[in-house]
Amino acid sequence: MGPEAKEVILLKAADILEKSADKFTKIFSQESGSCLMKARGEIVNSANIIRSAAGEIRRIPGGVIPAEMGGELSYWIRQPLGVVAGISPFNFPVVLAITKAAFAIAAGNAFILKPSSDTPVSGVIIAEAFDQAGLPKGLFSSLPGKGSEIGDKLIEDPRVRMISFTGSTKVGMQLGAKAAQHHKRFTLEMGGKNPLIVLKDADMDQALNTALFGAFYHQGQICMATGRIIVEEPVYDEFCEKLAARVRKLKWGNIEDPQNFVGPLIHEEHCAFLDELIKDAVDKGAVLMCGGTHKGAYYEPSLLKDVTPEMRVFHEECFGPLPSIIKAKDPEDALRLCNLNQYGLTSALFTKDLALAMKLAPKMESGMVHVNDSTVMGSRQAPFGGVKNSGMGREGGHFSIEEYTELKWIAIRYENRGFPPM
Repeated sequence: MGPEAKEVILLKAADILEKSADKFTKIFSQESGSCLMKARGEIVNSANIIRSAAGEIRRIPGGVIPAEMGGELSYWIRQPLGVVAGISPFNFPVVLAITKAAFAIAAGNAFILKPSSDTPVSGVIIAEAFDQAGLPKGLFSSLPGKGSEIGDKLIEDPRVRMISFTGSTKVGMQLGAKAAQHHKRFTLEMGGKNPLIVLKDADMDQALNTALFGAFYHQGQICMATGRIIVEEPVYDEFCEKLAARVRKLKWGNIEDPQNFVGPLIHEEHCAFLDELIKDAVDKGAVLMCGGTHKGAYYEPSLLKDVTPEMRVFHEECFGPLPSIIKAKDPEDALRLCNLNQYGLTSALFTKDLALAMKLAPKMESGMVHVNDSTVMGSRQAPFGGVKNSGMGREGGHFSIEEYTELKWIAIRYENRGFPPM
């Protein structure tokens, strides 16, 4: 199929998904525990991701290589892998599945989606959008079920050339080890304990708004969530008090009430894990400024201050509404605390000193750094992904195309070359 025909199908699928936003918003909200604003925004954003993938179809690169000897044409191309499998999580079941599927299909592959067992309906809706758009049969499949059963089959099957995974670090590392045993390509987008550094010259109001959003959007169940807020000592006390006041005002509870910003955790059992982190931190000297209670799967927006590296919550991903505030002596100390972690997905830095920002940003050990903005940031064209235990590989724009294609060198000799006497 030529590029124009592919574009038509992908653009039509985007329109179908976008037009269904009203119809499916409540379904997504109920399935994943998303507030209505987040659920609708995810559908619309997914449609735009498909359009971005369609735009890459005519830009899949190739090039001529200067021949080292005469009488030869030497060039390189990118070819589709064949079949790509994507494993997506529950927290953004549409966006993260579409990011994998749309770019893989744009690159010329067939795609198998293994949606989270907690959000299987999202995979059906994506499949319907592609089907209604006229995607040839067999190029997109949604295969719900247990990851422990389906994931292993996808890894072991030689017809599946690549696995693209988004989920926890523990599962991702297990998947990567299994894929390596089968000499199978893979990308991993895993966990994060993402730092937001607030220096003494930062715009206080903007830093507070950013921290609140980054820590509590979708109950903190985001790999990019702001988990560690590292504040320079001169403004530490002021920042702590102002953020705590804002957190206490957050509405939480039933997501069918549009006033509630913080909804339920995906599993009620996760509340016990957050309780453990709080108890460990408080026992070691941290202060619980607000929160710490839960009703069923609904965990009250919580905030810890005076957190130190000796505490579990400094290092472990919460995946819940529980950010920590950490005191830094100066910018260099803030950088040290930022990097003192196994994760390296995304990070943020608030300062009005552009020279200082340009000095610190390259030293922050994460795949993405945002100056004067949130850790929760996405782009359909930027290379999304992390370092250390946050993953390997990148998604978005032509970076996805590179992941989902094989690089091939072709040399054509049109004049006989000489060989030494043999």
